[in-house]
Amino acid sequence: MTDALLIAAGIILLTVAVGLVRVLYGPRDVDRMMAVQLLGTGGIAALLLAASATGVAGVENVALGLALLSSFASVAFITASTGAGKPEQTGDQ
Repeated sequence: MTDALLIAAGIILLTVAVGLVRVLYGPRDVDRMMAVQLLGTGGIAALLLAASATGVAGVENVALGLALLSSFASVAFITASTGAGKPEQTGDQ
């Protein structure tokens, strides 16, 4: 059973590596952001599979931290690309 989990984690890491090419050579920023989200979710899945297969303590916490950082990255991208959070300019100035 542990071999199957580790093989599944390896396959997920291969798909993440393919997504890394998209991050480097994506034609638009949105494509790059989606590839970064793939990296985050694939990394989380691989970590959780490896944690189940090996029984190493603390790997689940690392996966949860990666999930938190991945969600913050997408929120920061949306905020930066839409201009949200910038002060509104009025015509009075």
